[in-house]
Amino acid sequence: MMPLALANAGEENTVKKISGSPEVRQHLENLGFVIGGSVTVVTSLGGNVIVNVKESRVAISEEMARKIMI
Repeated sequence: MMPLALANAGEENTVKKISGSPEVRQHLENLGFVIGGSVTVVTSLGGNVIVNVKESRVAISEEMARKIMI
């Protein structure tokens, strides 16, 4: 397992674990990051990570991306 922040662009990965406070986990789940779901990094720009999740593009901070384990 590794954090989503370290994933290579274009690779499809599976979410294995989400860490952080219950509020952070709920927020990420509301954005579509669920355990067992697929996520693909589109690009990393200035500390932010843009990902495809559930057929939507979502931008999250690197700090949030480090809480998502793939």
